[in-house]
Amino acid sequence: MTDHTWILTLSCQDRPRIVATVTSAIAVIGANIAESAQFWDRSSNRFFMRIAFIAPGTVDRHSLEAVLSPMVADFGMNVMLTRADEVPRIIIMVSKFDHCLEHLLYQIRVGWLRAEIVAIVSNHDATRTAAEAAGIPYHVWPVSKDNKSEQEARLLALYRETGADLIVLARYMQVLSNDLSGQLFGHIINIHHSFLPSFKGAKPYHQAHERGVKIIGATGHYVTPDLDEGPIIEQETERVSHALSPDDFVAVGRDIESRVLARAVKLHLERRVLLNGHKTVVF
Repeated sequence: MTDHTWILTLSCQDRPRIVATVTSAIAVIGANIAESAQFWDRSSNRFFMRIAFIAPGTVDRHSLEAVLSPMVADFGMNVMLTRADEVPRIIIMVSKFDHCLEHLLYQIRVGWLRAEIVAIVSNHDATRTAAEAAGIPYHVWPVSKDNKSEQEARLLALYRETGADLIVLARYMQVLSNDLSGQLFGHIINIHHSFLPSFKGAKPYHQAHERGVKIIGATGHYVTPDLDEGPIIEQETERVSHALSPDDFVAVGRDIESRVLARAVKLHLERRVLLNGHKTVVF
């Protein structure tokens, strides 16, 4: 039978023998370690680890969990075990701006990002053509204060029905409720235009231009009830100058947003991001 690569991520309170115990358990099943990374957060005394290993094809999830369960109980670990060849399923949410959506579609098409988009959800009809060209189910669910809870219930049902692993807000210009953000914490990634200072409201790039900022950027982060303050996965900035127009700012910003969101999604889907309170550990 064909060998399979598995990815194990874990976190627990730090104490001696964690690494030795994990690697010994993997050795018991005759697996070979292909990649390993670890981190000790001294401030919280939490230990984090991501380990990829190649196991014989005869080893299934049940047998792996049986081998790992004693150490999980002993160390009080939070663990996730995934098979690397399983293609993650994602839902993309978008409004009118399509640059992040188009970049994700491209990176999936060329194979840099391994994912299956099971649905695209929008509060407008502006991106239907891109969805239909890619053969992806497209849902237009307009949102108002009167139907917001109903539309979020439809989204949660879609997430569960499709077996999605992640929801990606690719410039979706609606604020998710505290209830939905809490239920799917760690499973929704947003891209936020971040500046120094940070501009909120309409036309942030134009606001940045009027204030004469020298650096603009974007942040990929998990969604939480605290608006735009969730754990950060990825960021990028670029220097700008007085010689650029507001439209130039927008163009630079769109490029950064697209790249940062794609990298954040890739890191999450490859199980390289572990939550550490209000922060993340990214391997």
